[in-house]
Parts: sequence; structure tokens; C-alpha cells
Amino acid sequence: MSLSPYYPRLGVNIDHVATVRNARGGAFPDPVRAALLAEKSGADGVTAHLREDRRHISDADIRLLCERVKVPLNLEMAPTDEMLAIALRHVPASVCIVPEKREEKTTEGGYGVAENAALIKGMIARLKVKHIKVSLFIDPEFKQIEASRAVGADIVEFHTGEYCLAAERDEADKKRTLSALKEAFEYAHRQGLKVHAGHGLNYKTAAEISALPYVEELNIGHFMIGEAIFCGLETVIQQMRDAMAKGFEKRAA
Repeated sequence: MSLSPYYPRLGVNIDHVATVRNARGGAFPDPVRAALLAEKSGADGVTAHLREDRRHISDADIRLLCERVKVPLNLEMAPTDEMLAIALRHVPASVCIVPEKREEKTTEGGYGVAENAALIKGMIARLKVKHIKVSLFIDPEFKQIEASRAVGADIVEFHTGEYCLAAERDEADKKRTLSALKEAFEYAHRQGLKVHAGHGLNYKTAAEISALPYVEELNIGHFMIGEAIFCGLETVIQQMRDAMAKGFEKRAA
């Protein structure tokens, strides 16, 4: 089968390797080693979120990832002066701007680009001077898509958390949230934005998202790192790529 330009890439988020390391305060397991293994095992990119409270990924991790990883590094970060300075110093391939709350266990929703347009527009302008691609992590809402285009983003990464929760509890809610994502993907494509997606995905939901039009990349972390405990990261990456390929086959049919 000939793959279209929108065949989805797989970005592996290695944050929770660092979570396990930090539980003991030592050096193991090493998230940089995990990133290099992901690269060797066929990941198209590596994602790491340097949070303001440094609860998992550290500044040293980001430095080493930028130095050693050959596939594109996607730095997730809050829209703060501190994080902007770190991105400009290390120059990852891309930055994904995400909302961040100290009390949350994980990112709870998309960033309000429309409500913070002036701030984000200024940050994007500075990042682009360094030729860093900029993604905005948003909910599947048309006003946020329009605002993302207006501030100069290259990419929108849609928050799939609501859909993944719905997929576990209610078929009607699952269909509603999947339909909302499909409409958002199509609208973002018409706005000239590249479409990525992530948060809470597993083999089944990643396959279903891969079947939707225009999505070019999935960024997946927690599920894959958890599964790797039982069968190894290389196997998990291959199984995730297989699941995404099956989804894409439905899209291309």
C-alpha cells in the first residue's frame, strides 16, 4: 500500500522513565537511555516535558537529549520566560506549548491560545528566529484552532484525553468525542496547520485516532512506558506502530 503524506509518525514521550528514577533520587532508570532505545527501535521522535516543578525530566536531561538523540526532540513546556530561555539555549527540533498547573497529576486540557494570544505570538516569534517549530497543545475547538493559526503556530496538537476516557466508559460519548476530533483535524488542516494528537492513548485508541484524516503524528508516553515494564520498550514501540498502521489502513481504504 502506498502511504499518503499524512501517515502518522510516532513520538515517544519518556517523561515517566524519569518519574521512576526520581522516586529513588538516583540515576536509574535513565530517560536519555530510554530515548536512545526508542530511537533505535523505530520511534520517529522523542518528547520530553520539562515542568516548572521538575517533577520528572530535569534540565540535565534536556541538555543530554539535545546532544545525543538524532531523531527530532519535541520539548513540551509551559509558556513562561524561564522555559522560553531554556528552549532558545538548547534549540530542540520543536516546542509544544502546554498549560501547566502545579497541583495536577498530568496535563488536564488544552492551552487557551485565544485567551493568551499576545503572549504566545511573542514567544513563537522568538522561537522561530532559532528555526524551532512550534506546536500548541489545544482542545478540539474551532476558536483555539483559529487563534493558533493567527499567532503563527506551525502545528496544533489536539488533547485526546477526553476521548480516551470516554472510550473506557460510554460508547455514545466515545463517538461524540471522536467526531469532535475528526472535525477539528479537518478544520485545522483547512487553516494550514499540521495536525498532531496525544494524551492517554493506548493501542486501541491510537489505532482509532490514526484512522482519522490529516493527523500526522501521535505523541504517546505513559501507556507505552507502563507496558514496557512487562515486555520491553522495543516491543511496545513495534506494537504501537502496528496499531497505528492498522488504523491508517482504514483511513486509506
